[in-house]
Amino acid sequence: MKVISYNLRKHRAAGELAALVDEHDPDILCLQECDVPELPDRIGGLVLADATQGNRLGLALFYRESTYLLQGIRTLGLKKSLHDRIAKPAHERVLGARLRDIDDGGEFIVASFHAAPLTALNSLRRHQIRAALAELATLGEGLPQLMVGDYNYPVFKENLGQAVRDQGYALSLSDDHTYTRYRVFRGHYDFATSSGFEIERITTLPQRSSDHRPILVTVRPD
Repeated sequence: MKVISYNLRKHRAAGELAALVDEHDPDILCLQECDVPELPDRIGGLVLADATQGNRLGLALFYRESTYLLQGIRTLGLKKSLHDRIAKPAHERVLGARLRDIDDGGEFIVASFHAAPLTALNSLRRHQIRAALAELATLGEGLPQLMVGDYNYPVFKENLGQAVRDQGYALSLSDDHTYTRYRVFRGHYDFATSSGFEIERITTLPQRSSDHRPILVTVRPD
């Protein structure tokens, strides 16, 4: 299974999506910072499962309807940072879906995630990540789970990795940095947390209109 996660930078990179899907042929597409009313219902062979409605910068999730059946959907609001309270960029920071494979009947949970901005403390983002993983698990007890997105966690990832492992999940980074701003600031901001999946590889795709680079996650059930 191939999953692409992409922060569109306030929807600026939305025009790239059709070509991105055509080139890499993902089964699932998870988006952050999108203008929801401007999203199409379909991109290539992918159909929109759902998108957040209360956010200035929304989340969206597309899936291949010829391969999967949508069994459930959930949006989650998480503990807010000071920036969230003042600027109100995002109330719903997680969009999760429960999908069933049409061929083998296997089910799993996949989610698009956008953590609090860099003005917040890492401790708040760790709290958000732990809460998101716990709530997503209620979509289906014991099902494999994959959460991809913009974690906004540039440093001290060892602490985050330990916190995630303590909760029973794995933290996986891509093969190259995913964020570049002003050609100076770089880092791994976009990655994956998972349980019940083997992460075969995470490839950082070329940068275009966004300050983030898309990541392509290739996984299979354990």
